[in-house]
Amino acid sequence: MELFNSGRFRPKSQNDIAAVVFDFDGVFTDNRVIVSEDGTESVICNRADGLGIEMLRAKKIPLLILSMETNPVVVARSRKLAVEVLHGIRNKKETLVAYCREKGIDIQKVVYVGNDLNDYEVMKTVGYPVAPCDAHPKIRYIAKLLIQKKGGDGVVKELAEKLLI
Repeated sequence: MELFNSGRFRPKSQNDIAAVVFDFDGVFTDNRVIVSEDGTESVICNRADGLGIEMLRAKKIPLLILSMETNPVVVARSRKLAVEVLHGIRNKKETLVAYCREKGIDIQKVVYVGNDLNDYEVMKTVGYPVAPCDAHPKIRYIAKLLIQKKGGDGVVKELAEKLLI
């Protein structure tokens, strides 16, 4: 079953989506980092994505950020958005499979938004892989939906609009 109908890119029913899982860097950010002279790292996120998170939350869709990044900025942003986060993850596929089993989520009903090669295996495992337009070519190839926005430019908001409007 395809998640997105032609033209409007809508799920066939609300029950087709059991959870939406996001990579962080390259999805919420443009994959760049600002490093201060003391070594502190910062990133820039798009506030529109917060609106996208609220749209998904209003539909009672479980949300998760799954990131390899260990920098506390990932946790800080997830806390601000009130989205569960698993960070410092080396094997995203294994972690997501275990998470879904623990939560009783059908992994074939998971939307996963990723952008780079470290997302490849997990994106092949979920039912609905999604990528921003500037994702790695291998990731764009396996995505069932390419978001027109680049990473950090409102990817989450665009996805929410495509799924819910």
